[in-house]
Amino acid sequence: MDQSNEIFVGIDVSKTRNAIAIADEGRDGEVRYLGEVDASEEGMRRLIKRITAKHERAHFCYEAGPTGYGLYRLIVGLGFPCTVVAPSLIPRKPSDRVKTNRRDAVARARLLRAGELTAVWVPDEGHEAMRDLVRARSAAVETLRVHRQQVSAFMLRHGRIFPRKTTWGARHLRWLQEQRFDHPAHQIALQEMVEAVRISKERVERLEAAIGEFIPEWSLAPVVRALQALRGIDLIVAVTCATELGDLRRFDSPRQLMGYLGLTPSERSTGDTVRRGGITKAGNGRVRHMLVESAWTYRHSPRIGKKKLYQIEAVPPRVREIAWKAQTRLTARYRALVARGKKTTVVCAAIARELVGFMWSAAREAQIV
Repeated sequence: MDQSNEIFVGIDVSKTRNAIAIADEGRDGEVRYLGEVDASEEGMRRLIKRITAKHERAHFCYEAGPTGYGLYRLIVGLGFPCTVVAPSLIPRKPSDRVKTNRRDAVARARLLRAGELTAVWVPDEGHEAMRDLVRARSAAVETLRVHRQQVSAFMLRHGRIFPRKTTWGARHLRWLQEQRFDHPAHQIALQEMVEAVRISKERVERLEAAIGEFIPEWSLAPVVRALQALRGIDLIVAVTCATELGDLRRFDSPRQLMGYLGLTPSERSTGDTVRRGGITKAGNGRVRHMLVESAWTYRHSPRIGKKKLYQIEAVPPRVREIAWKAQTRLTARYRALVARGKKTTVVCAAIARELVGFMWSAAREAQIV
């Protein structure tokens, strides 16, 4: 076999076994299925060495999924390029209704050769660890919300209404402890649910403390500090954006970042007809949700509070200028859109989209050496 040829290897990964297919170079090159191999690191290492021993150049790809980036790091560590493919951007025929490991591996190899696959950004091990910690905190917050909802629903079923507006403070918890039921089973149920709320809240607090502990040693700590200079972005929002988006310098323009987050308007136009709809929502939902929530703060007049003042003092002067410009522009933009009769949900989505541009600028300024 010619030792100077080039191959494209498509891998369909799973927990125990990986399906392998190879496409030879050239438009009419052969595409062949090799079979399934052990998904362990040693098994994949042997396969990669066996394949690459017969070819001068080899390119690998597999679909991003629950197996993580261990295979990517193994292939790159052996000196070969690897693409982790974005699952939602893989071209598929509408009539293709059959999905098997073999067909997926062959399709990956063929599309990799044609250059039709879109790669995802692969974090390093330290960044991935921070992202896992932030996502664990998000899961804990959702668990806390569910447990609180269970308590509220239980009390509502029994006609017990808290007489004040603010719930889950010290007075609300004391009120819950003072409730008495005729049947002891109800009392036990309430106590168990309240205890679940307490445990969930403590878990959230522990995770938030851990996030604050690890940030100073993280490579993107300057970005987190810079993002906090913007109104509506606190520590959790900033670190979530940094972990989910990574190095914002990989985006060539703010518009590209807006599209990545699904904050750009959708469009269905043909001929002379132009139809634009709501935002595409075709991006990172975690960051998009937080930014839309942050956009609500721009309904107030521009000002710098005491807490935000300390955060602004910790960033470079250029970042402070960007943060103040964002406040003055976005608050005026919010008022103008509301005056035009736009729904507040639409207004917040528009403000969040522009906020992304200021975030992009602030992050790049913070990373200038």
